Amino acid sequence: MALGVTAAYVIALLAAILAFVYAVYLAVWVKQQKNENKTIERIAGLIREGANTFMRKEYTVLAGFAGIAAALIFLFLPKPVWQGGVDRNLTMALSYIAGTIFSAIAGKIGIMVASLANARCAEAATKGIRPAFLIGFRGGAVMGLMVVGSCLLGVLGVLLLTGDSTMLLGFSFGASSLALFAKAGGGIFTKTADVSADLAGKVELGIPEDDPRNPAVIADNVGDNVGDVAGMGADLFDSNIASMSAALVMASALDGGRLGNASLMVILYSALGLISSIIGIFTARINEHGSPTKALNNSTYVTTGVFLALTALATLLFKGFAWRVWGASTVGLFVGVIIGLATNYFTDDSRPIVKKVAHASKSGPAFTILSGVSYGLISVMPAMVGIALSAMVAYKLCEPMGPGYAMYGIAMAAVGMLSIVGMIISNDAYGPIVDNARGLAEMGGLGEDTIRVADELDSAGNTVKAVTKGFAIGAAGLTVIALLGAFMSEVNAVLVELGRAAERLVGFDLTNPTVFFGTLVGAAVPAVFSAMLILGVDKNAQRMIAEIRRQFKEIPGLAEGRPGAEPEYNKCIDIATTGALKELIPAGMFAIVITILVGFIGGVNAIGGFLLGNIVSGLLLALFMSNAGGLWDNGKKYVEAGHEGGKGSEAHKAAVIGDTVGDPFKDTAGPSINTQITVVSLVASLLAGVFVNLHIF
Repeated sequence: MALGVTAAYVIALLAAILAFVYAVYLAVWVKQQKNENKTIERIAGLIREGANTFMRKEYTVLAGFAGIAAALIFLFLPKPVWQGGVDRNLTMALSYIAGTIFSAIAGKIGIMVASLANARCAEAATKGIRPAFLIGFRGGAVMGLMVVGSCLLGVLGVLLLTGDSTMLLGFSFGASSLALFAKAGGGIFTKTADVSADLAGKVELGIPEDDPRNPAVIADNVGDNVGDVAGMGADLFDSNIASMSAALVMASALDGGRLGNASLMVILYSALGLISSIIGIFTARINEHGSPTKALNNSTYVTTGVFLALTALATLLFKGFAWRVWGASTVGLFVGVIIGLATNYFTDDSRPIVKKVAHASKSGPAFTILSGVSYGLISVMPAMVGIALSAMVAYKLCEPMGPGYAMYGIAMAAVGMLSIVGMIISNDAYGPIVDNARGLAEMGGLGEDTIRVADELDSAGNTVKAVTKGFAIGAAGLTVIALLGAFMSEVNAVLVELGRAAERLVGFDLTNPTVFFGTLVGAAVPAVFSAMLILGVDKNAQRMIAEIRRQFKEIPGLAEGRPGAEPEYNKCIDIATTGALKELIPAGMFAIVITILVGFIGGVNAIGGFLLGNIVSGLLLALFMSNAGGLWDNGKKYVEAGHEGGKGSEAHKAAVIGDTVGDPFKDTAGPSINTQITVVSLVASLLAGVFVNLHIF
């Protein structure tokens, strides 16, 4: 017997509840693991306190921004409040606030669990790789399950309470705007500390990476949490919400404004993706001589296989579900896996590319940079081709179903790619947990064998983080193409309402000067946005390096490591915090303001071109910076493992310099760009009606 609307909602709600229950179980399990080393607990406490202090200050700043944005949304969206429709404007503003709150909670939960897991992972590393891996991965899995469970619950809540898919754009904009600033702020914080600790510690002073004498090491470990856990969690929360929102806006148009099969497929496929991630997380295992990277990849493959089977079963059982749409989501998922494999090839230190860059480092830092930039640029090709192919195949698969279904097919490819996002976030959050554990093992004096185990876990974390960033950027690429479709749907709805149906958008002609104007401006935005973030890291790191030099000069016995000579860790944490909070708003506001200006100058055609240019340029830059940064990071680790001269050699110094260039590439600018292109796409969709009625040309 064919299943219907009620069954789809029940499955989605049960999936969200199951995710929350399993996440609580894993969090309790992590907390129950041994944590008896007093030195490690004291240092972990400093990291936890620093992370919570930064998050509190950051969220205070962002709450002010969200309040102003909510007031403006109430006044102007979906249409000016003085034109009637107060209820819809209020609902849109409340949806926006709900999106920011959900996104903030996702980041906060990640910080809480990561700060529990890092010390326990470090202690478990004394017993071998298996127990340490399980703590690191399960700590990360809490984040993955809570983020995706919140996504599903948020979307269901907005749909059930409002019955209006357009309100999802407000909810998504709330999540995206907070993610943009959280990722930018966390990225500036973490790379300020990381660059400073490496250059002042390793290169200038010749001390180990996580030497407790270095005043920047606690700030560096705090940064792993606020940048890679809270920031990336908010980022992927945003990508998942945006893909679902874009698909549901188009589905609503196809379903005639009611909840029909097109909408149900989005909800159900997302729920089945979460269930698949739960199964994949449960199967993650490693033996005492196993490879952490292989274990993480295997659990991803399990999740992928389960999702394909469950969605095929759902398509068979639910009345009116189309196999062509299942094919579109499957294409998106496979391309996501291919992007991951390509990223892995360019960033894994067991592969030839990383070894080539490490070998080039023997000739000096210029060759480290030149080779890393070159391979980073080459690495863009597979992902860009994959995104293009998946969009084209999904479009062609669904085109025969009727008008509007082709763009809906691209949206479903994005939903398919992000269907296993619970597993992807789990893998990503594992990275900073084991990175912290490696630092704690060194600072806690747990010995070389323990540090070696932690290094192996950390290397896998670096590779997986690079894969995750590539996956997130690829998913953002498909999502924003879908959001371009959502923008066209919103514009066409306004035109029909105004009695101008003959002007409906069917595409954007690049030979139209208005479209071309928008394209060139849109293409320039990711470059300027990236520069603003990287300059933020540059300025803050210079201040922090000066502070590190001052402490080594003025604190008696610090350089020699005498007992009682303690560095002033809080000074470095304060520099990173103040600098990050100062720099995070301008870059995000720049992208939003430019979008609004282009709309007012050239109207919806200019905005269409703007989004096209922004998408292409943004994807290229984001993939290049993410992959080049991961490549340099693992090149450094490859040298530190004893190759090409090992620690202290000229190759090592050159590799460290390459890593410090790559740090703001891969952890500040690169992953922030995919959020930036999502934000401007949502701004365009929300202001579609305004741009139809008010523009110069």
